[in-house]
Amino acid sequence: MNSIIFMGPPGAGKGTQAKILCDTLGIPQISTGDILRAAVKNGTQMGLEAKKYMDAGDLVPDSVVIGIIKDRLVEPDCKNGFLLDGFPRTVEQADALDKILNTEGLKIKRAINLEVPDDELLQRLLKRAEIEGRSDDNETTIKSRLDTYNKKTLPLLDYYAAKGNLSRVNGVGNLDTVTKLIEKELA
Repeated sequence: MNSIIFMGPPGAGKGTQAKILCDTLGIPQISTGDILRAAVKNGTQMGLEAKKYMDAGDLVPDSVVIGIIKDRLVEPDCKNGFLLDGFPRTVEQADALDKILNTEGLKIKRAINLEVPDDELLQRLLKRAEIEGRSDDNETTIKSRLDTYNKKTLPLLDYYAAKGNLSRVNGVGNLDTVTKLIEKELA
């Protein structure tokens, strides 16, 4: 079973690479960002609550995100595996995920961290904001998101390294090169 976590700062290419990999492996991509943005767009109660945090560049509270993930992982399309894109983002979320998976008799096969320097990330995200018109991609919010990532999410690298299932992948380069590096780590 392929149960994979994609980690990396905002703009590292997690979503792009996840789509490619999920098509290849025949597993669903579970993107908390996509789920939360859809809830915001649809104006749901959870979406309105999440929007306050997202617009400020902060992480959405664990209680909201963990509930979403728990519900999603028990859906039938996850029986052969899944790729989590953007979750967990904190050690507390990783612990909660482990508890959810243990209940189902599952574990994470590989945690892949896409590594990209901050100056490259800033340029990528500003370009994405231009193309997609995302309110959470302005320079101030991007810097706040990168700072939040560096403070709260980087400890996850130690968490998964201690479990022996962390792979660090250079996320700078052309799409095919990065995809091949990821596939090599999963082989």
